[in-house]
Amino acid sequence: MVEVLNATDRRGLARLGTRLLRERGVDVIHFGTADTTLDTTLVLVRRGDEDAGERVARALGIGRVGSRPDTLLRVDVSVLLGRDFSPPDGIRP
Repeated sequence: MVEVLNATDRRGLARLGTRLLRERGVDVIHFGTADTTLDTTLVLVRRGDEDAGERVARALGIGRVGSRPDTLLRVDVSVLLGRDFSPPDGIRP
């Protein structure tokens, strides 16, 4: 289970990231806006091993994977889309 958060000032980015991941078989259960801005996309493993984060990063085609456990979030992976994320052509909101 994955959450996707927009960590930029570009509107609609989390929705685009969610659509891309869902098309690639990732179970996104929440998307929204992060409370920070980032230049580089982060894929944070919240529960389980880093393999889940690596799979999500591969599906996105971008992202640094790290571990930041937080079982209160009820997701396995949090994606914070940074300014470096650009959805491929054909992905629409």
